[in-house]
Amino acid sequence: MDDDTSSKLTRSKQRWASEHKFLTGHTARPDVERLPPGQHLVKNWPVLDLGRQPDVSQERWRLKVGGMVQRPVTLDWASFMALPQTKVRTDIHCVTTWSRYDNDWTGVATRDLLDLVEPRDEAGFLTLHGYDGYTTNVPLADFAAADALLVHSWQDKPLTRDHGGPVRLVIPHLYFWKSAKWISRIDFLGADKPGFWEVNGYHMRGDPWAEERYS
Repeated sequence: MDDDTSSKLTRSKQRWASEHKFLTGHTARPDVERLPPGQHLVKNWPVLDLGRQPDVSQERWRLKVGGMVQRPVTLDWASFMALPQTKVRTDIHCVTTWSRYDNDWTGVATRDLLDLVEPRDEAGFLTLHGYDGYTTNVPLADFAAADALLVHSWQDKPLTRDHGGPVRLVIPHLYFWKSAKWISRIDFLGADKPGFWEVNGYHMRGDPWAEERYS
């Protein structure tokens, strides 16, 4: 996606938030309905970003984890891959109304990362940072979901640059803007702090089944 196309998309998404576009007024339960309200299925995987796709090699990639944790760490590729590896199959739900079923991910479970760094009792939220300058926020409880991963592979192949490789976050039960691409840093915080889209009219949490698209 070129810069002009991306800036147009960013302006469109800001306008959608101000207009509350795509809202149906319905809610659903994920244990009853697989497709959240207002979503439609796609077979491809659309590429959405802020117009910057950083080229980060595995050799250069680092993940810094700090803030309210007992053991801050900086992981390089070798130390990241030495952590327990987990495979899950989940769906994707994008706030722009598309969903994609049955994505096979491989990576490090967020729960294993939590075991490594040991969040302090007062930590309740995280800010996620990408190599492209993107930020987003998630509650610790959502980050710690059983199927949440820091993924390096999709459909048994290395995650491509346009989809956030070498490593991105995947939190399947939230809208996908919460799953930061090209992840570089995770800060554990005591209070919620909005990220890029959250200060531009989007919801602080982003539950697709409750249609938490906008603030």
